[in-house]
Amino acid sequence: MNRRTLLMTGAAAALLPGAALAHGPTRQKLTTSVEVAAEPADVWAVIGDFQDMSWHPAVVSQTGEGGNEIDATRVLYLSDQGDAGPKIAEVLYKYDASKMTYSYRITDVAVEVLPVTNYSSHLTVTARDGGGSVVEWRGAFYRGYPNNDPPPELSDEAALEAVGGVYKAGLDALVERFGAPAS
Repeated sequence: MNRRTLLMTGAAAALLPGAALAHGPTRQKLTTSVEVAAEPADVWAVIGDFQDMSWHPAVVSQTGEGGNEIDATRVLYLSDQGDAGPKIAEVLYKYDASKMTYSYRITDVAVEVLPVTNYSSHLTVTARDGGGSVVEWRGAFYRGYPNNDPPPELSDEAALEAVGGVYKAGLDALVERFGAPAS
C-alpha cells in the first residue's frame, strides 16, 4: 500500500464515527392492545368504519369521503372550533372487513397537535381465547422534528408519549363500552 492510499484510508476511517452520529431520527414503533368482553363482530361494528371514529373520546367530530374504500379520507376534529381548531387529516390505504383490520396514514397534522411525521397506523380486532376480543392498535412514525437535536416537545420520547396517549384513550374507551373479559 503506498503512503497516499494509507493516508486516505486513515482519513476516511476517522470521518466514519462522526458520520454515524450525523444520521437523522429513527422510526419509532408502538403497539398497544386491550382485551374486551364483546365478541369481535360487535367490536368491529363500532370501530370498523373508517368514517366513524366517534368511539374515541378525543374526536369531537369528523368529516370524510370514500367510506371504507382505499384512498378514502377523513378529518378528525379534536375541538368544537372546526377548521380553526386542532385536527388530523388521514387517508385509508388498506381495509379488510373479513379480517377486521384497516390501515391508514396521517396526511396532515400540526406537530403541536401530535408531534409526529410520516405516521401510519393499523387497527385490528381478533378473537380472544376464552371469549371476547383483542383490539390491537399499532403505529410507526418519526418524531415531529426531523433534524438532530430536537426540542423536548418534538423528540422521540414526546412522539411516543403522545401516540401512546391517543391509543390508551381510545382503547380505554372500548373497555369502558364493552367491559373487560372475565379472567
